[in-house]
Amino acid sequence: MLLRLVYGAGLLFAGVGHFRNEKGFVSIMPSFIPFKRFFVQVTGVIEIAYGVMLLTGKGVHLVRKTLPAFLYAILPANVNMAVNPKPINGKRLPSWLLWTRLPLQWGLVSLAKRLK
Repeated sequence: MLLRLVYGAGLLFAGVGHFRNEKGFVSIMPSFIPFKRFFVQVTGVIEIAYGVMLLTGKGVHLVRKTLPAFLYAILPANVNMAVNPKPINGKRLPSWLLWTRLPLQWGLVSLAKRLK
């Protein structure tokens, strides 16, 4: 249950961030992805929905089944951010952090499959 609550809070926080810092999220999108703003908003809504479902305990089975695919779908933006770092909110994240984040994605996928 602790994993579900922490994961839910993290997703909710990240989803809200898509709207509070939309330009920053748009800036990390790979150039080959069209309609960047639209996809930032859609992924924000999905993260908020996942977060609410995990925090309320409703729809956990759906999140457990679909969250891994979602995490793989957003991986290109994380790779692009590591390869082409850009300031977000005027701050440049350390290169080591951006690269360390990539293997953590697989850890998040593994944890998503264990949500209860």
